[in-house]
Amino acid sequence: MKAFLKAGILTEDGTLTDTNAGTPQGSILSPLLSNVALSVLDEHIAHGPDGPAASRLDRAKRRRRGLPNYRLVRYADDWCLVVSGSQAHAEALREEITGVLSTMGLRPSPEKTLITHIDEGTVFLGWRIQRHRKRGTGKHYVYVYPAKKALAAVMAKVKTICRQNTNLPLEVLLHQLNRMLRGWTAYFRYGCSNATFSYLRSYLWQEIVRWKNRKHRRTSWKQLRRRYGIWPANGDVTLFDPARVSTKRYYYRGTRIPTPWPSTT
Repeated sequence: MKAFLKAGILTEDGTLTDTNAGTPQGSILSPLLSNVALSVLDEHIAHGPDGPAASRLDRAKRRRRGLPNYRLVRYADDWCLVVSGSQAHAEALREEITGVLSTMGLRPSPEKTLITHIDEGTVFLGWRIQRHRKRGTGKHYVYVYPAKKALAAVMAKVKTICRQNTNLPLEVLLHQLNRMLRGWTAYFRYGCSNATFSYLRSYLWQEIVRWKNRKHRRTSWKQLRRRYGIWPANGDVTLFDPARVSTKRYYYRGTRIPTPWPSTT
């Protein structure tokens, strides 16, 4: 662990910078230390009156008494506490969790910690989670779709790749874009992402057209279309189409989440 912390950071220009505090962003040590340090939070919630062991009857009794029910969702150092109660209950739980984390020398970031209503929505792990009325009906549902920040980040990556590879063949550019787009769409396909994928497809096509115009300044659009096609392709390599990715809603499964790993017992 000491070797990881003292390994330094390799910057974009190829120089090595020393690390004097914290763990480098993207280091495999960061999620490990997060899971070790935040295990106290998991145990506190698990042993609470409405932990995972609480039955449906116990939760109903708490609601009749005006007490909150809550669940913890955590991924490394990002966590979200879902509270069924009032804002006062959420604020009290925030203070309670702050005290629990202080025993490990930790404290929630004031800039990143907020209390919000599900109707106003929140962003968690790149997803926008919000409840609103379904179009054409009077019923309200919780919808999960890619956040604007996540879309802006992938668009910035597409723009950077297209601007930095003007001198390379189109095949190389398509390989780099396809690797990045497949991973991004695979992560965001489990939600209401059809509109986002279609928007990304349009933006992607425009950036490729701009790349062609910069690379072949004296070639007309008609000649470029005849050479590369309407949807960019070069030989056997075709640009990945985000709009063709099938999406699927993630349905609540409670605590009965199947594991792909075989049992050792």
